[in-house]
Amino acid sequence: MLELSDETLWPNQPLGRSIAGTERSLNRTRQRELAGFHSRHYVSGSTVVVAAGDIRHADLLHLAKRLAKRTPKGQRSEWFPAVQQQTQPEICLYTREMEQTQLALGIRTCSRHDPRRFALRLLNAVLGENMSSRLFQSIREEHGLAYSIYSTPNFYHDTGSLTIAAGLDTSNTQKALALTMTELRRLREKAPTTSELRRARDYLIGQLELSLESTENQMNWVAEQLLGFDKIIPPDQIKDRLHEVRPSDLRRAAQDFFQPDRLCLSLVSPLKNSRHLRKWLEF
Repeated sequence: MLELSDETLWPNQPLGRSIAGTERSLNRTRQRELAGFHSRHYVSGSTVVVAAGDIRHADLLHLAKRLAKRTPKGQRSEWFPAVQQQTQPEICLYTREMEQTQLALGIRTCSRHDPRRFALRLLNAVLGENMSSRLFQSIREEHGLAYSIYSTPNFYHDTGSLTIAAGLDTSNTQKALALTMTELRRLREKAPTTSELRRARDYLIGQLELSLESTENQMNWVAEQLLGFDKIIPPDQIKDRLHEVRPSDLRRAAQDFFQPDRLCLSLVSPLKNSRHLRKWLEF
């Protein structure tokens, strides 16, 4: 369902395609194509060596130099910029005989380099990242429409997304979508309270600190920073940027991104058509 959401957000371009491929593409893949992919991408310019734990820097440097001698020379491959041609909300329905409807409301947002990403991370925490979020409280706790509903942000080189996902009884699809859109409109119209922002900030900082308790996660953090930013951003700097965000910044982010030409609704469902859902995708 989430792959269908990405395909709807970025149709007919690499970012929207499943990394696993399709049955047809897998059956047509040959050894020479795999070897060609390996020789183009597994090169020195795309390689980052990272270690964390009980290791001396000099030892790691020695190992990295040995690795470099065996790694083919080459630069990181060019990436294909994401293209946005959407002018109105899009709906993609995959009809399948099943007990529930799986729903994903994708919203195109900003890249990992955009300074608005800090406000968006906090906005997502307020909206649907945990059990105290607005979507969880409204759709699960108050109305009992879904066992699971959450939102998650993704940041790429030149674009990003915020995806709201839920598993629903099919008869609840329309009401759940209407309530979800109500929460998006609320965030556009009025900034979250100071206490909401504080809870969201405390949650994100707590998650960051917990995630860096193990050496494996520390290693992954450094690798992701180097691959995504070509530098290491210290965790304390991330915390400082989160502390700089004000409630008005969250509202501004909602106004920037919660727009009709950024909305993509994807469903895997026994529904035969989705025309009746389009009217709810309005602000």
